Amino acid sequence: MTDLIEVKTADLVGEALGWAVGKAEGLNLELVQPQYGNPWRVFARYQGQAIEHTKRYNPWEDWALGGPLIERIDPEERRVPKVLGGGRGAEVWIDLGDGDARAGFGSGENRLIAATRAYVAAKLGDTVQVPKELCA
Repeated sequence: MTDLIEVKTADLVGEALGWAVGKAEGLNLELVQPQYGNPWRVFARYQGQAIEHTKRYNPWEDWALGGPLIERIDPEERRVPKVLGGGRGAEVWIDLGDGDARAGFGSGENRLIAATRAYVAAKLGDTVQVPKELCA
């Protein structure tokens, strides 16, 4: 396993943000070393009864991954995500049970980045552990 470093959730970008979202989701993540001109990348390992495969995990830029995440957080759109300031800010509330909830706030260059940062903040807090390779 690689060494982890602490990063402010508000500062997460790119692959490090994907890693944090995957950890908040409880996914089995792995790093792929730089190859063919690509930097370090995050992949999620999916297992079924008959198959196992890995797939690129980039919810901060792929609406096919990040969109369903946002919809699942609050399918009735009562509270989450509140998108503020033209899509550059988001607020996420995570139900902790017994009527308690924890809020996470995030901002970013677009709605998907803001929402994924807010989700990580609500689930994991204001700082997270990410592989140092993703922050180089």
